[in-house]
Amino acid sequence: MKYDEFIVLRDEGTIPDDIPVLLQALLLDAVGDWDSAHRIAQDVFTKEGSWVHAYLHRKEGDRPNAAYWYSNAGRRMPETKLEEEWEEISRELLGDK
Repeated sequence: MKYDEFIVLRDEGTIPDDIPVLLQALLLDAVGDWDSAHRIAQDVFTKEGSWVHAYLHRKEGDRPNAAYWYSNAGRRMPETKLEEEWEEISRELLGDK
């Protein structure tokens, strides 16, 4: 799937169950279901899962918790807008940089 196709899903509010769970988490976050997105991310024990988890805590405003998860992801907490990070994560997970 390309990023443009992913954005269509986001804009429609569609969360397909046949896409990778971290992409589902990002779509859930985009439609305002932070809790469901967080439940998914906290159960994915990879650097990518930690990155999504970190992003969600940064969005929540819990910077110390976010910092912990960014560290687990091997990343620094970004200074970019949340929307820009959401796009960066999405593109990386999709392999569509």
